[in-house]
Amino acid sequence: MNTQPTGFPGALTRQNIEAPPKIKYLLYARKSTESEERQVLSIDSQIQEMLKAAEKDGLEVVDIRRESHSAKDSGQRPVFNEILVDIRGGRFGGILTWAPDRLSRNAGDLGSLVDLMDQGLLTEIRTNGQRFANNPNEKFLLMILCSQAKLENDNKSLNVKRGLRTRCEMGWRPGTALTGYSNEKRTDRKCQVLVDLERAPIVKQMFEKVGNDHWSGSRLYHWLKFEINFKTRGNKNLSRGNLYRILQNSFYYGVFEYPGNSGNFYNGKHEPLVTKELFDKVQEHLKRDHMNREVREFAFTKLLKCGCGSGISACEKYKKLKDGTTSKYIYYGCSKVRNLNCHDGYIREEELIKQLVILVDQIDLNELGIKNKFQDEVKRYNVFQSRVLKVEGKQENKDIDVKSYIKYLLREGSMSEKREILSSIKSKIVIRKKILSIEQ
Repeated sequence: MNTQPTGFPGALTRQNIEAPPKIKYLLYARKSTESEERQVLSIDSQIQEMLKAAEKDGLEVVDIRRESHSAKDSGQRPVFNEILVDIRGGRFGGILTWAPDRLSRNAGDLGSLVDLMDQGLLTEIRTNGQRFANNPNEKFLLMILCSQAKLENDNKSLNVKRGLRTRCEMGWRPGTALTGYSNEKRTDRKCQVLVDLERAPIVKQMFEKVGNDHWSGSRLYHWLKFEINFKTRGNKNLSRGNLYRILQNSFYYGVFEYPGNSGNFYNGKHEPLVTKELFDKVQEHLKRDHMNREVREFAFTKLLKCGCGSGISACEKYKKLKDGTTSKYIYYGCSKVRNLNCHDGYIREEELIKQLVILVDQIDLNELGIKNKFQDEVKRYNVFQSRVLKVEGKQENKDIDVKSYIKYLLREGSMSEKREILSSIKSKIVIRKKILSIEQ
């Protein structure tokens, strides 16, 4: 018989025993994009199963989050990172998920979860048939299961690399077939390629035109795009970058490097499209062409257009005079990117400037930018006058004739000033047969 008075200060009654707060759960479903997990339950299936389990156990699920990112790398899942922030903010105290490996397959994310449990912010994690509470034994079991998933990932990576290396040693390059070839569709011939009967002859001609006929990359690009309308398997024109990658790829004469830039070369069993001799000729021509191509900046390139739609390029020419000196001339002409047969000729820079000066009165200008530049020039001149020449007084910043200032810079300005002035011109200036005009 209990003789303790009910009014005793330490007595345990229904009134002074507080029930623990009910845990709010987040349901997290993730489907990896990795091929080894294609047979795992889909996201919707995970959610349905875990909602049934929550209802059976009387758990309060306040939110559901879905994600389709791999859990292999730490900190790379946006939704998972948001969940960690919400737990720190006290929004959730528990997580429901299908299996431990849904949460983490790396040490970094696993450490974040365990750290939240150590701080008392994450009370428990429930999976299909398992519960991990904030106690040493269950946290240790959670770490073992997630670490096992990481071990499986690491082993799979090693197995895949070993398998790819074996394919290479057998003479078959892994990956998508290069232009001029197509992938063998039979599963028992993985990594094997067939000659693309439609595109392989064109690829062979590309090597022949560069190696034997010494075509430039621009001329070859024009031929492919505008003359024969060559298309890749994706029904797209071959870009200049891909064009050069094809010409520099040893795969086309029977040897391939894998992975790229690794220095590991293998003899392929595929049918070569060109000979080693022709491939070497192409490399010599490309190297010589690159060495001869001097990178220069000219005042009016990229700012004018040829009448055929191509851009304007420039070059320097040197002429030895009768007195023994050498004079330099700059010529501007069509780059022939859009029309290889454009014959509009070249115009000297002096003549180009004369025509630009005449056109200044007709062009549409961004006058504000030019006026600001003029004001800066006046300030600079005043500083030079007072500090260097020791002259009293300042040049007044009066209203200026913008177009007169442009004409002055075109005649007397530096290359950067000329380019800056032309960039402020809104009108489109076109050169046709050495004559400049404004195109609306």
